[in-house]
Amino acid sequence: MPKRRHLPLTALRAFEAFARLGRMSLAADELCVTHGAVSRQVRGLERLCGARLTHGPRNNLRLTDAGERLARSLGATFDEIERSFDDVRAAADREIHVSCVGTLAMKWLIPRLSGFHARHPELSIRVTEAYRPVDFAREPFDAAIRLEETASVEGGTVIPLFDNFAGPVLSPALRAGVTLHDLAALPRLDTRSHPQAWAEWAAQSGVLLPEAAEHREYEHIFYTLEAVAAGLGVGIIPWIYVAADIAAGRLVAPFGFIRTPNRFQLILPEATPKRGLARFRDWLLEEAATAPPPPQMALVGA
Repeated sequence: MPKRRHLPLTALRAFEAFARLGRMSLAADELCVTHGAVSRQVRGLERLCGARLTHGPRNNLRLTDAGERLARSLGATFDEIERSFDDVRAAADREIHVSCVGTLAMKWLIPRLSGFHARHPELSIRVTEAYRPVDFAREPFDAAIRLEETASVEGGTVIPLFDNFAGPVLSPALRAGVTLHDLAALPRLDTRSHPQAWAEWAAQSGVLLPEAAEHREYEHIFYTLEAVAAGLGVGIIPWIYVAADIAAGRLVAPFGFIRTPNRFQLILPEATPKRGLARFRDWLLEEAATAPPPPQMALVGA
């Protein structure tokens, strides 16, 4: 592809505004510059073109034939650019890009999005898995959902979604006769990204956790969750991730769930939100309000 010539875009824009509006002062107001700045740009453009684009007294300038031709071409070009820009901006405004922790996206958010799209067919939700603190100034996200202890985020507004409850979860095939001490005979599933989950659960529930005969580690919690479902052992899983599976009988939680210090939060940028973002926020809060409460921690036998 041949190299594009370096065009004097600032001067062309100034000339197009003058040609369209008919006065230097009106062009200056539209471009938020001085009358003299527009005049200098037009004179400079004439030197670059090697042709007069205007004629007449300074207070009553008119376009020459060359100026008329250039003005028609520039007007059509800027109109097309403006239409293309508006199309791109409208398409971007219709898409809400959500940064969300992966397992919540898979097990809770995405299964509910059909309800959002039915209510707001003009909007599209794009979901990206992410865990680190969101930076709206550097990342292309319109909203984020995180599991956090902190109540504030720099550059964002935090809205609580729901508290986090966690507890031991296992396959129904391993359920029979399970007591607290029976847990020691089952493989204990750990998640590398949250290796302290078992210790936290024991501390928060006030129980003395027997040492496990075997530990099996998985990289992410959704791997741990699928290992639990496959009967590979017992894992500490947040309630919101397994509520549907427990209701369907795919998993069981014989000891119930206990509240953790963390909570799921919706984080929105403080500046320039998209017009559809308020609709997504309101829908998300409605869905969070309908989340079923977890079964409370049950007494565990010796």
